[in-house]
Amino acid sequence: MQQRRSDLAGMRRLLRTTPSLVLTVLLLAVAPGMFLGCAQQKVQSPPELRMPDSFSGAGSEELPDEWWTAFGDERLSTLVDRALQKNFDLETAWQRLRQARAAAERESAPLFPDLTANAEGEIVRSDTAGDSETLRLGFTSSYEVDLWGRISSRAEAERYRARADLADYRAAAVSLSAEVARAWYQLAEVRSRMELLERQIGTNKKALNALRSRFRNGRTRRVDVLRQQRLLESTREQKLAAQSRARVLAHQLAVLTGRPPQEGVRHFPEGLPDPPPLPETGLPADLVRRRPDVKRAHFRIRAADRELAAAVSRQYPRLTLTASLTTDNRGVNTLFQDWARSFAADLAAPLIDAGERSAEADRYRALRKQRLYEYGQAVLTAFQEVEDALVREKKQLQRIRSLKKQVRSMERAVERLRLEYASGSGDFLDFLDARTQKQQLRRELLQARLQRVEYRIALYRALAGGFETARESGDEAGVAE
Repeated sequence: MQQRRSDLAGMRRLLRTTPSLVLTVLLLAVAPGMFLGCAQQKVQSPPELRMPDSFSGAGSEELPDEWWTAFGDERLSTLVDRALQKNFDLETAWQRLRQARAAAERESAPLFPDLTANAEGEIVRSDTAGDSETLRLGFTSSYEVDLWGRISSRAEAERYRARADLADYRAAAVSLSAEVARAWYQLAEVRSRMELLERQIGTNKKALNALRSRFRNGRTRRVDVLRQQRLLESTREQKLAAQSRARVLAHQLAVLTGRPPQEGVRHFPEGLPDPPPLPETGLPADLVRRRPDVKRAHFRIRAADRELAAAVSRQYPRLTLTASLTTDNRGVNTLFQDWARSFAADLAAPLIDAGERSAEADRYRALRKQRLYEYGQAVLTAFQEVEDALVREKKQLQRIRSLKKQVRSMERAVERLRLEYASGSGDFLDFLDARTQKQQLRRELLQARLQRVEYRIALYRALAGGFETARESGDEAGVAE
């Protein structure tokens, strides 16, 4: 309303110098605006959600914005930093953000008058009337008075969309860092698995040589040798699969960091880490304000609301002011001696449009409700991701402890069965089955440790807020949050 009063005061000063016809047109436009101009669309609050008081688990460690540094792995930090600088998908998201910022500037331009300069020259050659020349210079300015807030609403909508794209870019950065961390520790697991398989291959080779010696001495059956040989080949086959997986993960990390897959990685992880203590989860309300995907959904609500305000304003009259200053002379010497000034006001009011503008307003009402529901779903998904990661890591830790107990029990069983078989009182098939189970349990334990690390990465990602990248710190045309 204060902006409308300011517009009216400026119009009164302007009208004192305008003809009566222009005055009439302006009054026809401004009079309804004194009552309807303040009827801007109110921003609807997000849907009411039952906000939980706390999460089911919480730690004491503070989670840094660059969450991957919590693992204390410098090589991982180097990879993530390179990915944030060189990854093409993230660069694509950045360019979308730049487009949104440019669109916001474009929609704000009509809030100010434009000024156009023009020049026209003409030379006429005539044998009877003589030669003549005309040179005309002029300036024209036009301005649409934003009586109903249509222009400002569209500009605000684009600014909110730019903020949503900024949040989307930061969400993409968080996702990229998590993808790099997962691939890095998957590579650590597969390399540890290759080392484990190599040791198991050596053990199985020794057992096969011992069985062949016993077979030559008539102390065992041929089928026992064949069974041990099959176990050896099975272990070798698993090593081949692990080697293939390691190459694929190296390719993935290279592409994530903006390099050809043939380059692979220059450094390899030393092994799977034990995750640090659980981070402090904070309050659910803090998570809603922090997560970039939730902020993106919120800004989309705001943008849809302002688009609705603009659509409603399109149903009202438009007032455009035009002023010009021109000179029309017959020679260059007297070019600036005779100027013509003009001022015009144009009032255009929609009368019949077959419901087009009303339908467009209805469409934006539905879009605003859609954005509200999307926001609610984004909030619930954020809560779910935190809770899922907490319960999965808790149960995974229990599973790891159980697997360790199983490994210890199976090691004792294998040793006892080996002694029984060596003394001739045991069956080789029982011994071979126990050894196979022990080797499988060791591989399962390694896989379980990787899953625990992945669950921790998922928790960090669920709790992470958007962090500022190098692109943002070097960009001068940022959009404030």
